[in-house]
Amino acid sequence: MAGLSDILLLAATEEEGGGSFLVSPNVGLMIWTLLAFGATLYLLNKLAFPRIAEALDRRRQTIEKSLDDAARSKQEADALLDEYRARLMEAREQAEDITIRARKAADSLADSAKADASKQREELLAAARRDIEAETQRALQEIRREVADLTVLATEKVTRKSLTPEDHRRLIEDALKEVDFSTLAGEEGSRN
Repeated sequence: MAGLSDILLLAATEEEGGGSFLVSPNVGLMIWTLLAFGATLYLLNKLAFPRIAEALDRRRQTIEKSLDDAARSKQEADALLDEYRARLMEAREQAEDITIRARKAADSLADSAKADASKQREELLAAARRDIEAETQRALQEIRREVADLTVLATEKVTRKSLTPEDHRRLIEDALKEVDFSTLAGEEGSRN
């Protein structure tokens, strides 16, 4: 605080002695101050202000260009985003289409497999029926031979004599005429 009191004391002593030259108006000093200000202002207008204005202009142009570039980039990004969304939608539609086609193909394949299995089953059943029929015919032939042999044996025992081959044939034919083999074949077929 001593510095402030010293300044106030100095100012008071200068007022008594005529005051400071900076505080008291002096016409010559004002003219020289105005001339120095004018020269400085002239020099600034000629040398500094155009460069400053040019630098500010370049800065303004750079900012405008940056803003234009940013707007163009934003438009391009929006266009790319729209294109991406369209492609994504198209990809989703294609994926859905592929899924639908795959389901149809799977259903078609399943139906085809069922039809093939049914056809194969029918073929197996037909083959089994043919085998059963053939086996039935073979069994009937064997039964006929057995019946014929048994008839011959029974006849020999009853007559106690040996028959000629012609007698054998006649007895077999008579026995076979009496047996109805068609009913036997029908019973075999109904059992299977």
